[in-house]
Amino acid sequence: MDSTSPKLYHVHGMDSRSYLDLYFSNKKDMVFAEDTLKFPMACLHYLLSTGRVKGTFLIDISVGSIIHHLYSASNFFKKIILLKFQERCIMELNRWLHDRTGAYDWSHTSSAAAELEGTRDQLQEKEMRLRSSIKQILKCDFEQENITSPVLLPLADCIISAWILEIISKNEDEYMKNLEKIIKLLKPGGQLLLIGVLDATYWTAGAERFHCFKCNEEFVKNAFGKVGLTIDYCAVQRRRNVSDVAEYKAMLFIVGRKGE
Repeated sequence: MDSTSPKLYHVHGMDSRSYLDLYFSNKKDMVFAEDTLKFPMACLHYLLSTGRVKGTFLIDISVGSIIHHLYSASNFFKKIILLKFQERCIMELNRWLHDRTGAYDWSHTSSAAAELEGTRDQLQEKEMRLRSSIKQILKCDFEQENITSPVLLPLADCIISAWILEIISKNEDEYMKNLEKIIKLLKPGGQLLLIGVLDATYWTAGAERFHCFKCNEEFVKNAFGKVGLTIDYCAVQRRRNVSDVAEYKAMLFIVGRKGE
C-alpha cells in the first residue's frame, strides 16, 4: 500500500488516544458530540429502558477503546465481554477499567448517561457498575473462522457493534462475511445493535487517513435480511457537524433479531 492510500484500521492500527480526543472527548473543539455521543447513548437508553432489548450476557465489538455506549447496558447486562483488534486499545481500556494513572477521562459521558436516566446523584455508582460488568477484554481477528480463537465464547443474548463493519470491510462481500461472523456469536432470538455511519468515505486519527466502506441505509437493511436478522428498530440522524477530519452523511442505529 502506498503512502497516499487510506490505511485499514484492523491491519495498520491507529493512535487510539488521538481518536478518542477527535471524536469522543469533552474538548471545546470536539464537534462530533451530537453524532458520536448523544445519538447512540439516547438510542441505547430508550431501547433498554423500554425493555425492547433484554438479556444478561453482552458482547461488544466496537472501534477503538470507547465505553460510553455501555453505561445504559451495564444496568441490565451483568456480564459484558469486549472484543478489540489492537493491543493498544486493550491497554487503554485496562487503564480505565482498573482506574490507573493516565486513564482516559470519560466523566463527561457518565454524566450524560446519568442525565438520561435521571440519576445525576449516582455518578460514581454508574462508573463502578460498568467496570464491574466488564468481565473480559479479548483480542479478535476476523480472518479467523472463530474471531476469538483460541477462546470459544458462549453465545450472547446481545451484541453491540459500533463503527466497525464499515472500517474493516473493503467491499460488499467483506461486509457480508464480517456481519455473518458477528452473528455467529449471537444466540437464536438474540439481538444485534449496530451503530454505523452512512455514505462515509474516510475518517482520520492522528495524522493518518483511514478507509471506510461507503454504504447507505438500504444496503444495511438488506444485509440484515440476508443473514436472517429481523429488524426491530432503526434510527437515522443526519450529520450535525462541519469538519474535514471525517466524511459521512448520517449516523445509523439499527437492531436486528436472530431467528430462533
